[in-house]
Amino acid sequence: MAITAADVNKLRKQTGAGMMDCKKALVETDGDFEAAVDVLRKKGQKVAAKRGDNEASEGLIFAQTTEDGKTGVLVRLNCETDFVAKNDDFRGFVQSLVDIAMRDMPASIDELKAAAYDDKLTVAEKITEHVGVVGEKLDLSAFDVVNADSVVAYNHPGNQIATLVGLNSGSDTAQDAGRQVAMQIAAMNPIALNKEGIDEKTIARELEVGKELAIQEGKPAEMADKIAQGRLNKFFKENTLLSQAFVRDNKKTVEQFLKETENGLTVVDFKRHAMS
Repeated sequence: MAITAADVNKLRKQTGAGMMDCKKALVETDGDFEAAVDVLRKKGQKVAAKRGDNEASEGLIFAQTTEDGKTGVLVRLNCETDFVAKNDDFRGFVQSLVDIAMRDMPASIDELKAAAYDDKLTVAEKITEHVGVVGEKLDLSAFDVVNADSVVAYNHPGNQIATLVGLNSGSDTAQDAGRQVAMQIAAMNPIALNKEGIDEKTIARELEVGKELAIQEGKPAEMADKIAQGRLNKFFKENTLLSQAFVRDNKKTVEQFLKETENGLTVVDFKRHAMS
């Protein structure tokens, strides 16, 4: 059977595979379109198995909100090389995963992987198929959702860092403030909203380190605990969002900035992911 350019192009549009791979698959299956799709899918499975132990430390992160601005999703897809991450087709593929997350609003990364990508494949299966397209290991490594009266998404240029911030007000003023706080989160990487959000294990470790440092500095043992507590308070100020110095005016905290912007305004949740 003669393989036409239209056949090859149709297969390429459906699978995202290269023109030559599509032509080879159609030749191998004697023009059987569905069988050719299976050939390309199996190629992805073979490449995935072969590259399973490779490190996928590059990739893209997208954050996006719903039209009503009350829900935001964040998706991170890893690949092996910067070359693939900067490819427009890869960017489009990541966006398609975000679109599915926005459509289905899964509660977890496992639910997103199990979601239907199309009428034949799940998201997980489509990612495996796409491995055959790019020739690299791909890993859907992060997925988060934030729900609030107002949710703001921030994508740092290059999509290597993305944040979501949820606020307790849906006003335009809150949205504007949220954009500034979303950029603060991207830049300053807080580990919790406030000190109540930091786990006891982290607090105990910081106290232990602070006490040990005080003793090493020659401070009296009876003062070490007090010095360690002071260092812990500094840790809270530097690493919890509401206590951090506001990057646009370091004379006030993020909490003070929000309250001055709108009475009672505060952050109720946030998410941040960055390519390491």
